[in-house]
Amino acid sequence: MLFKQSLFQSVLDRLDTEEEASEKEELAHRIRGLNVSFAATVLGGETPEAHRPDDAYRDNLGDPIVPLPPEPEPEPAPKEPEPPVMPEHLARVSREEVAAELAITSDTTLHPLHEKRRSFAKANHPDSVAAPFREQATTRMTLANQLIDEAIRRLSR
Repeated sequence: MLFKQSLFQSVLDRLDTEEEASEKEELAHRIRGLNVSFAATVLGGETPEAHRPDDAYRDNLGDPIVPLPPEPEPEPAPKEPEPPVMPEHLARVSREEVAAELAITSDTTLHPLHEKRRSFAKANHPDSVAAPFREQATTRMTLANQLIDEAIRRLSR
């Protein structure tokens, strides 16, 4: 203990006195009167280029500012798309025509029947044709599925 103080208390007192001394030094080095922003004035009392603030940017750019080219003419309105053309195979919607396309024979096995169903669906599925022709595609897919299912039933007998 120094002077009836603990070591910790004497360190705290020393730090307080050093802090007060550094604050006094800072105040001595501070310039009074410049605690607001500084703006230079010209001899006439006006600020330089006060009436044209964009000139400062032009001076820094070096090149004169080129105006933008005029906007291009608007494009004419797009023409309405032509209606879709129905593929020829969608016109064949009878049972005999679909059976002729599938070409199912009595000796066709199970694996080729599944392949025929997939390839027929790839070309005729209602989701893959234009909206006006979905009814014909649905009819063709229904007939093809019926024919293939009948052939599979005959194989299982």
